[in-house]
Amino acid sequence: MAPRDYQSEKEKCIKFLQEFYTDNEFGKKHFKYVDQLVQVAHREQVALYIDLDDIAEEDPELVDSICENTPRYVSLFADAVQDLLPQHKEKEVVNKDALDVYIEHRLMMEQRTRDPNEVHDAHNQYPAELLRRFEIYFKHPSTMKPKVVRDVKADSIGKLVTVRGIVTRVTEVKPMMVVATYTCDQCGAETYQPIQSPTFMPLIMCPSRECQTNKSGGRLYLQSRGSKFIKFQEIKIQEHSDQVPVGNIPRSLTVYTRGENTRQAQPGDHVSITGIFLPLMKAGFRQVVQVRPPASVAPSSSLTIRSNFIHPRREIGLPTVIKTQDT
Repeated sequence: MAPRDYQSEKEKCIKFLQEFYTDNEFGKKHFKYVDQLVQVAHREQVALYIDLDDIAEEDPELVDSICENTPRYVSLFADAVQDLLPQHKEKEVVNKDALDVYIEHRLMMEQRTRDPNEVHDAHNQYPAELLRRFEIYFKHPSTMKPKVVRDVKADSIGKLVTVRGIVTRVTEVKPMMVVATYTCDQCGAETYQPIQSPTFMPLIMCPSRECQTNKSGGRLYLQSRGSKFIKFQEIKIQEHSDQVPVGNIPRSLTVYTRGENTRQAQPGDHVSITGIFLPLMKAGFRQVVQVRPPASVAPSSSLTIRSNFIHPRREIGLPTVIKTQDT
């Protein structure tokens, strides 16, 4: 298979967001995603929901690519939205939060103190996750049939899948770190660490060019005020009774919901969850106590789903991670 040109795929994403429209009741064109981009640019909306049925009308092959490699296309659509937001910003955002002020101050200080021709270290550049104030979610196509929990297997890793179940447990909403910001005690440089999992190893030594050249051995200290957090919630769902074969026990999934999709389900809700099936590395005490992992699962790891959409008989979006286990 020839390597895919993701730059051209990003152009397809931009074209779809700008040009897709539906006809309203008056026969006029309604640009569905342009209106959402305007609301996101004005901080009136955080979650941007993309219906894959809409993409199927324009480019069915793109829908297949999204379902086969969903994490990459979530990143592509996020980059596309980031590029389009300045074009749809019609007014200045008045209500700025602490993170907005912090980012604006950083950019202003960088313009004053740094040479534009200087090559910046990758750790000292602002990560895209820190500057984005929106979330991207896919709604599954109508042609995708929900799977039984026990039928979600290794061949679905990295793909978009839909499973059904009943919610048995919901935890409280907690803050989850997305970008960790550190300050060096020697050179004062800021270092950024994007975090892609529930656990991470903090950086200790300063990677800036000044500390490396002078061999000063600067140590990094975490700055919680300059870091970015999102909402996080854990949900456990279980198979329906009619999905359990005779003589078997129900299987359960642990769902990690993030951002605007927390507080969307309660125990007892019958839900349909669409998400990305991914492995999740175990850490801490759970890694130590694990005994005899299944042959298909690497030691100290478990299979998970990062969900994009949930509807408990009523349509509700959810970004989550689901961990498969037997009850």
